[in-house]
This record gives sequence, structure tokens and C-alpha cells, in this order.
Amino acid sequence: MLRTEAENGRADIRTRDRIDTGPRFAEADAVRLNRLFRGSDTSEMLETLIKERMAGEVAIVSSFGAESAVLLHLIAQVDPAVPVLFLETGKHFPETLAYRDLLIAQLGLRDLRNLVPDEAEIAKKDENGLRWSWDPDGCCEIRKVKPLAKALAGFDASFSGRKSFQAATRSSLPRFEIDTTDTQGRLKINPLIDWSPERIAAYIEEHHLPAHPLVAEGYPSIGCMPCTSKVAAGEDPRSGRWKGWDKTECGIHVPGQEDVAGGTGNGELPPGFDPVF
Repeated sequence: MLRTEAENGRADIRTRDRIDTGPRFAEADAVRLNRLFRGSDTSEMLETLIKERMAGEVAIVSSFGAESAVLLHLIAQVDPAVPVLFLETGKHFPETLAYRDLLIAQLGLRDLRNLVPDEAEIAKKDENGLRWSWDPDGCCEIRKVKPLAKALAGFDASFSGRKSFQAATRSSLPRFEIDTTDTQGRLKINPLIDWSPERIAAYIEEHHLPAHPLVAEGYPSIGCMPCTSKVAAGEDPRSGRWKGWDKTECGIHVPGQEDVAGGTGNGELPPGFDPVF
């Protein structure tokens, strides 16, 4: 939680007396930070946040997708030792894994952490590897949401690459918000939320950043291979994600639920279900 200098004096005394189990940040802190950095340059904001440790222990959550190079580059310029969390779901395009390795090497990022799902839970709930075909929410829960929640438990804040133009569900997001996926009170920071596609493209060109190879093939938004489709010109950039399902987010940005979307919870296909590939 953000404190004034006077409050910090009292906080030091309290820390010695007992462990503070309250949330790290409150909604008022997010409001205060949004006001503090209103109109500020993205690079300057990141430098202040990271070097002055205003958000405590921070990590960047990256999908190494179509536009991920921009935020990774911005943060690498400030501190290449910031941990980079990548959800290794076991369902990625080979091109994404190669792109991850290329960016990490080219940008000099020193702390890549590949987060993998729990083997026992995969064996129990997705033994045949087909859960994505009949319960995409449940698949995301065990392959993305839970591994990330476990990793983020050790951080006070995380950087997200979300942008308002990507989808209607992201159009009104602030730069700073409270992560509502649990009750820990972590900050979620969206440094690029007000960046336009043109600004993203210009930054990539200016800094000679490599493009994800699938972008040129018609994938403006790239997730796991089974749930990512090509997008036609003029369509919502994220319309190729979970095509045909009433689903727009993988779950890492919304309050989590156990075995959502009617999943059976045992990794077996529902009786009589024949997945279409």
C-alpha cells in the first residue's frame, strides 16, 4: 500500500510488532497512481516505477505475442533483470516459442520464467489434451490461470501489455488497477493501454524490433495454437481467439473460477461429444 512519509514511520513500528497480512495495495492507491502519472511519458513512468520501487516487487507477464516486443523493450531499457513470466501451456505455436527465445536474447532480458501447469492436475483434468475443444475456460484455468496465480504470489505488482484498441472489453482500462483475480491486492499496470496500433508499429520500426512471424500470416492476436484463428481485414484483432465461443479473455485478467464453463473437472469428454478439428 502507498504511504506518506508520516505513515511510513508508523508502518515501521507496526511491522516490528506483527505481520501485516492485509492487501498490498488498495483501490485508492491505484487511483492515486493514475492521477500521479496522468499525461506522463510511458518510458518515464516505467523508469520511475521500477527504479524507485514504487510498486514493490514487479514482474512482466508476457505472451510473446504480436505486439509483446514493445513492452519488453521498454522495460529492458530500464532494468533487464525484471522477471518475465511466460505461460508455457504446452499448446503454443512453435513460432511463438522461437520468438520468445529470440526476443529474450536480443533484448538482453535476464530472468525468463516459464510457468508450466501442474502435471497431476493435467493428468486428472486434461489427460487426453483435448479439453480446449469442449471447455476452453477449463483449459485456460489449469494451463494459464493457476500457474500464473502461483507465480504472482511472490510479487506486489505485474506489468500487462493490454491495449484499449484490442477489444471492447479493454477499451476503458486504466493504467493502474487492482488485480482482482485474488485478494492479495496486487497492482496491475497497463503501460501501453493508451497506445494506438500506429504508435505500436512506429515504435517497432524505430527500434528495429523483430515481428512475430505469424503476424504476416494473418494473426494479429496470438495465443495457444488450438484456440487461435486468422482474422480477416477490418475485424476485431482478438476475434480470432476462441472463435465460435462466447469467450474473449483467457481468465488471467478476471476473477478466477474453479472448473468454469460447465467443465466436468475430470479431463474426460462429455458423453457423446465428438470434437470437431
